[in-house]
Amino acid sequence: MRIARALLLLAVAPIPLILLFAVINPPVTMVMLGRVVQRVGAGERPYWPAHTPIARSDMTPSVRRAVLASEDDRFYLHNGIDFVELNNALDRRKRGGKLRGASTLTQQVAKNIFLWNGRSFIRKGMEAYLTVLLEIFLTKERLLDLYLNLAEWGPNQFGIEAGAQHHFRKSASRLTRDEAARMAAILPSPRKWSPRGPIASRRVGAILGRMQYAAPRTEEVK
Repeated sequence: MRIARALLLLAVAPIPLILLFAVINPPVTMVMLGRVVQRVGAGERPYWPAHTPIARSDMTPSVRRAVLASEDDRFYLHNGIDFVELNNALDRRKRGGKLRGASTLTQQVAKNIFLWNGRSFIRKGMEAYLTVLLEIFLTKERLLDLYLNLAEWGPNQFGIEAGAQHHFRKSASRLTRDEAARMAAILPSPRKWSPRGPIASRRVGAILGRMQYAAPRTEEVK
């Protein structure tokens, strides 16, 4: 009985925080804390990351379109876990291709806020559960706001405002369409890639092409 109560408590514990995140931005995430530990251990300064949450109105709309086009262009079509893209990834692996991640933006928000890096079944199960809770209690637009304010966008840079200031020396509200696409292009490896680097330059054209329908995409494109 005690075990059942403990499990129930663990299951409902994230809900009050998630409800709070409907109106405020988390001041810190598990990923940020992990980076702090890494930097302290390596003797790198500053220890604390640059992180300046901003309102949706302070972001150029191109940032939202670019991130969706790059990371999750079916964002408005799935309920947190994109089984279509997951099946596509498995099919590519069966054909001998590289197994690419199929994490949605909601899954990445769940991981960033609550979880640690890793690939264990326990962690993935917790991520799936938290993803479902986020989709139940928060709107898609709010989830996108959280992602943009929490994602890592460079060495010790978290959130689109810190990333824009770091890479382009300007506010996220002033990023051009091309700059927004270049910011989105580095998200798979933001600590290693530069928006002006060769990898981002190769990816930016495809992202700009998909930006025409990426936000909001509410039905399948025929």
